[in-house]
Amino acid sequence: MGEWTTAQVQDRLELAAGVMRQMPGVMPQGFFNAWPEYFHSFADKVGQEPQMRRPRPSPRQITQAEEAMLWLRWLEPEDARLLWVRADGMAWKPISWQFGLSRTAATKRWQYGLAVITWRLNGRVPSPRRSQQFVIENANRLSRTIVL
Repeated sequence: MGEWTTAQVQDRLELAAGVMRQMPGVMPQGFFNAWPEYFHSFADKVGQEPQMRRPRPSPRQITQAEEAMLWLRWLEPEDARLLWVRADGMAWKPISWQFGLSRTAATKRWQYGLAVITWRLNGRVPSPRRSQQFVIENANRLSRTIVL
């Protein structure tokens, strides 16, 4: 893939959260069910809504999700957690309560996390001496030049 943008990073993290939500739960080793499976007759199903199941994620989606989750290692643990809960669809108000931040501070840290990942995917490492604002603006400037 060419140059990464913050929007692409955000989309990939949201995809990863969706894939992880669709994965089956982890069972302890040796878990099994001794009850026979119950087959419903037509009379049992009359008047019921059909149960739609989402298809399992494809191997490619799982690989992309695992790759996106590895990107979070480049961040501080608190920032990585903030990016993950936001990608998982949590609203800003509960995020603010959970992390003890104002809405603007949480948004700024989220933007900074996306910007750092974008920098790293594009083969650059932001200097620790640079401000968060500088890192965010340069990642966004990069996104604007690519989109246009």
